[in-house]
Amino acid sequence: MILDSENSFELDRQVRRNAVVLMSANAINGSILPIAVTLGGLAGAYLLGPDKSLATLPVTASTVGSALTTIPAAILMSRIGRRKGFVVGAAPAIAGGLLAAFALMQGLFWLFAVSLFLIGMSGAFNQQYRFAAIDAGSLPVRTKAMSLVMAGGIFSAIIGPQTVILTNGWLSPIAFAGTFLAAAGLGCLGLVIASLVRDVAPPRPVETDQQAAKGRPLGVIARQPRFIAAVICGIAAYAMMTLVMTAAPLAMVGCGLSQSDAALGIQWHVLAMFGPSFFTGRLIVRFGKERIVIAGLALLTGCALVGLSGLSLAHFWITLILLGLGWNLAFIGATAMLGDTYRPEERGRVQGLNDFLVLGAAAVASLLSGKLIGGPGWAFINMIVFPVVIVALLALAWAFLMRRSPRGEEA
Repeated sequence: MILDSENSFELDRQVRRNAVVLMSANAINGSILPIAVTLGGLAGAYLLGPDKSLATLPVTASTVGSALTTIPAAILMSRIGRRKGFVVGAAPAIAGGLLAAFALMQGLFWLFAVSLFLIGMSGAFNQQYRFAAIDAGSLPVRTKAMSLVMAGGIFSAIIGPQTVILTNGWLSPIAFAGTFLAAAGLGCLGLVIASLVRDVAPPRPVETDQQAAKGRPLGVIARQPRFIAAVICGIAAYAMMTLVMTAAPLAMVGCGLSQSDAALGIQWHVLAMFGPSFFTGRLIVRFGKERIVIAGLALLTGCALVGLSGLSLAHFWITLILLGLGWNLAFIGATAMLGDTYRPEERGRVQGLNDFLVLGAAAVASLLSGKLIGGPGWAFINMIVFPVVIVALLALAWAFLMRRSPRGEEA
């Protein structure tokens, strides 16, 4: 028993150490996302000329790249380990940044979309940071480690938009090219930091039954009410965040605000996305995962209400801040709920399926965002939030009732 306690203490120590490295990697590699979101639509509109209907397609391409890479990224990491997986995952961001700068200098819209697709592929590996934090360790340590890793986004919220502001004139008069060149540099730094990650997941148990060693069939896991509720809440949080965030820079510039205003708005948004992460883990331990998800959904509703109430700079910024806060609570809470639905030997497949569904929905939301901002407009985009939040709340209620019923417990 004493030996087990010593081993548990050492494992928790390694998890805490790893969380600091993962947070740092998230801060650097995660800063490329605000760059892509802030400039993707604006650069797309710059390259397209008069017809702006496909302006957000590059941003959508980045989300599609993430969605299509989630399952391969999870499988790759389960085979070669987290450290090697994160190093491999940083490479597409470097290539994407360089290709984006070249596409802008040549005026090639479709090549620019391909470059953001590559950046999105790298983002799928970044999604695994939060899962890497909960691979091992005691429950309180895992929960707080995940929050610490997510808190790296605070620094990415500063690094990304400030990179946009400081480097946009590097390759003048070619707009935006210098910033994507800087993004490639950030990818190189992130690769170096990711190489410091240690694989701390406990070894899989040796079992004579091959099927038991592989875990349950994915269909069995996916039919759990708690899994379904966690995925629906994750989709609601991520898709609505993507829908509103992608449209916001175009809406702000369309209302006469500057590109710097849009960049700073995204900065405040990303700060709000990751700022609460220092405390979200403690809040989950104290109040429970479902209540934190509900609080996040309530903030998303408040975001839409503010977005509908006016078009001033303050309205846009407050909308983006509430959007980020709501995403943080709902998404981290849903991720914690997901962790209750699988066994250690099942984690790669389940995490990959979850991210594929969540990011796939976000890709659809990103594509719709460009169409809607040029059609029904900013107000309609905000109105979409309400029915989506209602569906997520109904899923939570259903999972709760199934958990309390005898048949639900058997399932």
